Amino acid sequence: MAFMCATGKHRKPGRVKRTTAQAAGVAALTTTGVIGTLAASPALAAENPTEQTGLVPVLTVTEDVPEQIDAQATAQQQAAELKAAREAATKAAAKRAEEVRVAKARAAREAERKLLNTFVAPIAHSYVSTGYQASSSLWSSGSHTGIDFHAASGTAVHAVGSGTVVSTGWGGAYGNQIVLRMADGMYTQYGHLSSIGVTVGQKVVPGQQIGLSGATGNVTGPHLHFEARTTPEYGSDIDPIAYLRKHGVHV
Repeated sequence: MAFMCATGKHRKPGRVKRTTAQAAGVAALTTTGVIGTLAASPALAAENPTEQTGLVPVLTVTEDVPEQIDAQATAQQQAAELKAAREAATKAAAKRAEEVRVAKARAAREAERKLLNTFVAPIAHSYVSTGYQASSSLWSSGSHTGIDFHAASGTAVHAVGSGTVVSTGWGGAYGNQIVLRMADGMYTQYGHLSSIGVTVGQKVVPGQQIGLSGATGNVTGPHLHFEARTTPEYGSDIDPIAYLRKHGVHV
């Protein structure tokens, strides 16, 4: 009986399959110690140099992969740490800037509050020569509506506190005068001036020079007439000494 052979051709294994098989074979031979014998045999090495040369990259790549993975992981961790450090530095800088801003705002408010509560005498190093409500025929009302500070003509006259100029110019018996609306809502008047140094609407601060004393209007000699009022108008006067003392100025 004749045997029939199967039709078709036997194909030579591809390069990929051969390399894979060789790698597996080397692993097995290494375990059994056979590879040492093969490596020591020049004949075997000469017979198949292509396959033997192809084995080296397989083993080398296999050994380098863990190191490459570790290096990549380390780099990623360092990048994440650097990013976190930068974000922390940015937040810290923003926090410091906000703290500085808040501190400056607080200091400005405190300075403003202090300025609003600061009062000075309208004439430095002077004294009251005529008191409030003193009686005399010199005044149309029959009594003094303010106090007089002793001052030679041309002496600097200061705003007693923070305020706004509401009136300047000729005031009849008061001569050249200035009226300020104070920060506390009261009004102060400065009369008989020889010179006016402010304008209506101007803001003034405690101790700021607003004019010069003189002898304009109904006077017998140079001095400063000072009044404290509840309105800017004549007749709303209050005790100016009590007003100044209320704000810490003793005259």
